[in-house]
Amino acid sequence: MEYRQLGSSGLRVPALSFGTGTFGGQGPLFAAWGSSDTAEARRLLDICLEAGVTLFDTADVYSNGASEEILGQALKGRRDDALISTKTGLPTGDGPQDWGASRSRLIGAVEAALRRLDTDRIDLLQLHAFDAHTPAEELMITLDRLIAAGKVRYAGVSNYPGWQVMKAQAVADRHGMPRLVAHQVYYSLVGRAYEHELMPLAADQGLGALVWSPLGWGRLTGKISRSRPVPAGSRLHDTEQFAPPVETELLYAVVDVLEAIAGETGKSVPQIALNWLLRRPTVSSVIIGARNEEQLRQNLGAVGWSLTAEQVARLDAASEVLPPYPHTPYRQQEGFARLNPPLV
Repeated sequence: MEYRQLGSSGLRVPALSFGTGTFGGQGPLFAAWGSSDTAEARRLLDICLEAGVTLFDTADVYSNGASEEILGQALKGRRDDALISTKTGLPTGDGPQDWGASRSRLIGAVEAALRRLDTDRIDLLQLHAFDAHTPAEELMITLDRLIAAGKVRYAGVSNYPGWQVMKAQAVADRHGMPRLVAHQVYYSLVGRAYEHELMPLAADQGLGALVWSPLGWGRLTGKISRSRPVPAGSRLHDTEQFAPPVETELLYAVVDVLEAIAGETGKSVPQIALNWLLRRPTVSSVIIGARNEEQLRQNLGAVGWSLTAEQVARLDAASEVLPPYPHTPYRQQEGFARLNPPLV
């Protein structure tokens, strides 16, 4: 397994990490993702650790906390072999302290996560969503105190607007506090919006991208193509309402190229889609998920080889879409493009 720095921090993380949204299976969304119990989770973690996948990502909202509990149980006796990343901030109940990133909510959420995970520290804590009610100063001072107490080692965000990341970094710099080092983002061959604003921000501010849903919410598994519509048993039927939208023709154009490259390389469609992501600027780790051992071993096959430059160019061309304003002229007009060339 290749290991990379997490942004500008000293923390080294594997190029592939494992997402535990399939642990627990509680609620309509997570039940559709998977329902691994502790025994199955332990087996999946065995395979991950053998392959060098040492970073495990979860959240307090995953199956109402059951994902964290199962992850903690599955790591018993080998906690020091693993890095735990968890997230908080989304609503976990209807009470006034059950959502957001206020000092009270954040401290309580970390204490609860530590209990569920049965550990004394969280290696990477990420704010799951931007809370417009909590000032950046309150947020960063609270994170600083949690880090100073040893309960959190590093902090990051997930699904944050760029201007709020900059406010948080400015507060940290002004007070000499630890900066955010990670941004967990949606990024895939059928969802490249990350590149327009957040990727340049990450490069400038030293944020490592942790990529969620790298297969486009299950659309790039090789089961869907022009000749194969969404299968009757696909979880997309139950979860598409929660998924980032994708134009049908864009999906088919990308899958056409993925299938052609699969024929050239002997690799699977998802392996190629994951390998493409591993080449992108600012990407520290791509989070893979699996409901069973077969899926996990298949996804682990995305490392240890590289697409050719020509194959990457074909995937780039098939997946490219015109970005929204104000980025549009930087792609359409030569003068703008010369001033601000893309990172990729």
